[in-house]
Amino acid sequence: MRLSPLPTVMLEPLVRASLLEDLGRGGDLTTDAIVPKEYQAGTVLVARQSGVVAGLDPAMLAFHLIDPDVEISVERADGCNVGDGEIIASVVGPARAILTAERTALNFLCHLSGIATATASIVAAVRGYGAKIVCTRKTTPGLRAVEKYAVRAGGGSNHRFGLDDAILIKDNHIAIAGGVRPALERARRAAGHLVKIEVEVDTLAQLEEVLGFAPDAVLLDNMSLADLRRAVAIVGGRAITEASGGITSHTARAVAATGVDLISVGRLIHSAPILDIGLDHRGS
Repeated sequence: MRLSPLPTVMLEPLVRASLLEDLGRGGDLTTDAIVPKEYQAGTVLVARQSGVVAGLDPAMLAFHLIDPDVEISVERADGCNVGDGEIIASVVGPARAILTAERTALNFLCHLSGIATATASIVAAVRGYGAKIVCTRKTTPGLRAVEKYAVRAGGGSNHRFGLDDAILIKDNHIAIAGGVRPALERARRAAGHLVKIEVEVDTLAQLEEVLGFAPDAVLLDNMSLADLRRAVAIVGGRAITEASGGITSHTARAVAATGVDLISVGRLIHSAPILDIGLDHRGS
C-alpha cells in the first residue's frame, strides 16, 4: 500500500508540543543524571503483538527534534503487517536523545498502529463486498489528522475531516430547522458547487422524503439489516448509501452484504486499543 506521507509542517508543532509536555521545565532528569553525554546506543522498535504499523513519521520526528544525529532505519513501513517480535525500525545515535524521545515516539506509534490494526480487522471482515470502511469525527482533540491517516494505513477511508468540508444534516439540524424540507432547501442555497450534501435518516419514511431533494448521500443510522437492504433498493443508486451505528468487526460483514456503499465506524479511532510496541536496547 502506498501512503502519502504526513507533511512535516503539520507534524512538527504536534510532536514538538508532545515533547515539551514531557520535558516540562527541567528536562529529562533521569537520563541526564545517569547517561553520560557522549554515550551512543543502538536500539530497535519491536512489535510485541501482531498488527499493522502506522505513525512512524511522528515517532521518527520525536527522535530528530531532540537530536538530529539520531539515525533511523525502517524495516516495516506504515501500512505493513507486522508479527509479534518483528523489528519495525532500528534507532541508533546519542543515547540521551533516544531515551528522552522514547515515550513520545512510542505514544504516537502505539496509538496510531492500534487504529490501523483495528481498521484492518474490519476491512478484512467486509472483503468481497463493495462497501468501504470509513472513520468519523470522533477523534482525539488535536490528533485528528494523524488518526485519520492511521485509518488509511489500515486500509480504510476517511469521512469528512471537519465541519468545513461537507454538509452533513443530522437529526438535530432537522429538528431545529423545522423539518427536512427547510433544512435541505437552506443547505442547497448555501452550498458551493463542490460541496456535497449528506442527510441522516432513521426510518425508511424519512429516506423517501429526503430522496425528493436529491442529496449526494444518505446516512442510514442504526437501521436493521432488513431496513438497510430495503433502503439500498429504494435509493437505487441515486445517492451514496452509508450505514452507521455501533458497527463492529463482528457485524460489519452482514452490514456490507446489504449493499451499502459505505460503513462508518467511530470505534476505529475512539475505542481502538494500542498496538504494543517497545524500544529495546541492542548495544552501543
